[in-house]
Amino acid sequence: MAIVYDTYQREAPQRLPLLGGADPTRVVAWRHGEAVSAARFLAQVQVVAAGLPAAAAAVNLCEDRYAFLVAFCAIVLRGQTNLLPSSRAPQAVDEVMAAHPGCYAVGEQALDPAPPGYRQLPVLDDIPPTPADLAWPLIPAEQVVAIGYTSGSTGTPSANVKTWGNFHASNAGNLAMLHGAVGSRFEVVATVPPQHMYGIEMSVLLPLLGEVGVHTGRPFFPADVAAALAELPVPRVLVTTPVHLRALVDSGIALPPIAAMLSATAPLPVELARAAEQRFDAPLLEVFGSTETCVFASRRPTADEDWALYDGVDLHPQPDGTAIGAPQLDTPVTLADIVSLSHGGRRFRLRGRHADMLEIAGKRASLGDLSRRLLAIPGVQDGVVFQLGDGDALGVHRIAALAVAPGLDEHTILDALRRAIDPLFLPRPLKLVRALPRNETGKLPRAALLELLHAHD
Repeated sequence: MAIVYDTYQREAPQRLPLLGGADPTRVVAWRHGEAVSAARFLAQVQVVAAGLPAAAAAVNLCEDRYAFLVAFCAIVLRGQTNLLPSSRAPQAVDEVMAAHPGCYAVGEQALDPAPPGYRQLPVLDDIPPTPADLAWPLIPAEQVVAIGYTSGSTGTPSANVKTWGNFHASNAGNLAMLHGAVGSRFEVVATVPPQHMYGIEMSVLLPLLGEVGVHTGRPFFPADVAAALAELPVPRVLVTTPVHLRALVDSGIALPPIAAMLSATAPLPVELARAAEQRFDAPLLEVFGSTETCVFASRRPTADEDWALYDGVDLHPQPDGTAIGAPQLDTPVTLADIVSLSHGGRRFRLRGRHADMLEIAGKRASLGDLSRRLLAIPGVQDGVVFQLGDGDALGVHRIAALAVAPGLDEHTILDALRRAIDPLFLPRPLKLVRALPRNETGKLPRAALLELLHAHD
């Protein structure tokens, strides 16, 4: 069934390809052990697009990475916006749908209960190959293709609008960085979900626009990661998080040869980076960005504490953070991160976040540094230091900590911290827990931390 793509799009001065390159045989994804060509992928996208209802936006609830890719592109072809809640919890989905009246939801699974207007994708393998004369689709650069919601790690999730032009620009920066590290062609295995911005950039945009093949699974356990990597040709790049990296290192499992590892979403202890590089004989690259900005810098933490900016990015320190200008941003965005610049402004070092900076009795510290020192204690497997909301008469907030440390007690951890930090910044209370309430990308929503702390109280 042929579809005229322009029926789904408004006329625009600039249009950008939905799929990078013009080779219908190039591999977009690796699914069930088989390569999926661009032509096959587009055939499935156009059939799904034809079955979508008329609306301004759709909540993309696909859990399977390949189904997410197909649905994402089908929604875009219809001139609609992918709504990406911070989680698939019913309350989070309901809140996003309430903010976008008339939207619907789409997914590959039969949900019960299902969100209003839920559409289940057809069986993708049953869709016939695309016609030989299929036109390569173009999307208006200014079309809003996604609205991503922050994780809520610092409070209430906020909406962030992304156009197709924004995504093309951000992908160019990531692709240039990865080409410099591993070469012009590589395949990706990702342990992160596709719904969140890091997952979108590295497992959705790279295969769509970068002529990269992505493994469509989402391996969780170390053995699953090894099996997924083994299904891909070399060179391979593993896109992951510090939480998954630590599990891989601690498991002792052997991985097939990889060209590089990529990490984001949470601070990466340099000790873990060294252990991962030694264990898997590959460079570990860390990228820096946010839902608001997408990725705009990278570094190899075992070699350099400073971050290198992507081309076209500039930073402007502000009293309350740092303003970022980047090719993917229509206007500068100010983040709460405090930085110091070097190398003519092309490199920076993180000094903390404005909201994380602590000042007690004239002394200063940052929550990020306190958390790193907690994680550096032998026997602490995971941990975080955070502020409580109950400030005293002078506005000073208590500091609390949660730690995963089997075999240690709270007094032992506090004694170790007392040797590493000023006693004014010792967390009180410090509670031992079985696991931290990390979300799918390894972040820690503040509400979940407070709930867990109060449960232990």
